Amino acid sequence: MYCLEAVIVRGAPALDGFRKVPAGFQDTFAACSELGPVAYVEADYFGGTGTQSAQVWHRGAVVLGPVRVAEGERFSAAGSPISQALRALGVQRGGHVDEFDAAGLGRHRRVEGWLATPNE
Repeated sequence: MYCLEAVIVRGAPALDGFRKVPAGFQDTFAACSELGPVAYVEADYFGGTGTQSAQVWHRGAVVLGPVRVAEGERFSAAGSPISQALRALGVQRGGHVDEFDAAGLGRHRRVEGWLATPNE
């Protein structure tokens, strides 16, 4: 069992278009966003092709999304769903390729890499 499955709210609606977020978590994201904007993003890539989805809440309401790009689709002029979400959180592209690059999110390919201690 994935850890996410342990926090599913039974009978709650799923967050439409997302594969990994536990059912009922949209209420948690909305509540957390009372303190500042909150984004939920998903990416699934293999061999350079894949999908992205993103949604952003602020002050309890959805302010972006859901934004999705399916496999084989091109990003819109606004950028990738993840870059759009990062922009909504205040990340600025600056001299980087996009907000994803500016935030350094390409440093690790897997979640486990983000969970390592700084000295590893």
